[in-house]
Amino acid sequence: MDLKSLVEPIVALAEDAGRAILEVYATDFNVQSKDDESPLTQADLASHRWIDAGLRSLTPDIPIISEESGLPAFEERRQWRRYWLIDPLDGTKEFISRNHEFTVNIALIENHRPILGVVHAPVFNKTYIGCDGAGAQRRENDQSPVAIQVAPVSSSPTRVVGSRSHRGTSLDAYLENLGDYDIVPMGSSLKFCVIAEGGADLYPRLGPTSEWDTAAAQAVVEQAGGSVVTLDGKPMKYNTKEDILNPHFFVIGAADRDWLALLPDSE
Repeated sequence: MDLKSLVEPIVALAEDAGRAILEVYATDFNVQSKDDESPLTQADLASHRWIDAGLRSLTPDIPIISEESGLPAFEERRQWRRYWLIDPLDGTKEFISRNHEFTVNIALIENHRPILGVVHAPVFNKTYIGCDGAGAQRRENDQSPVAIQVAPVSSSPTRVVGSRSHRGTSLDAYLENLGDYDIVPMGSSLKFCVIAEGGADLYPRLGPTSEWDTAAAQAVVEQAGGSVVTLDGKPMKYNTKEDILNPHFFVIGAADRDWLALLPDSE
């Protein structure tokens, strides 16, 4: 499979899904609750339908997991060497609060790692791409693509990306050990992307996420020279177990400090 040949079609698909999201964003939309109490809007569903149809047409032999389509049994998906993993609207809470920081996430997973990832922010008309063998880039409006890379050394104070919607005592305890830091508030998978383009040093995620939340943006970070590691320092992997919840993890841009060594002993 020529991975690079998939980049343009997947970017176009993410942008089309983004336009479908913005059509709903411009209305007085309704908010429903899913079984796990997380919010759901017509924008989530419209984006899902667009991406699902596009991927089935583009790569009919590659299975798809979407947040809005249900999770196939592990007995089935453990056989997959390659599959699409998508979050049609990452940051639904940001969407509902209308702060613009939501994204479309499309990732191709091969042998448990994301080898292609596209993260599109519809309101900002900004797209981040990470592709094995091609590096990482940012596209904005009609400008030429710009290659991106993580910061080579950390700033002082350390620039820490923090969630707008999720913050817990574990993160507070970690930050106490960090020394001087500035919080860069950000929603959705844009937290990864700001690290990939050198705008922050570190994103400690010590709370729950699902695999579709992180896969596309992990590809962007890794191709920009950063890493996404679990608390044992190993790269975060996909489709290795029954559920789709991620372990706690760190997104690391600048690698000049041992960020994991600062974790409280309870972690």
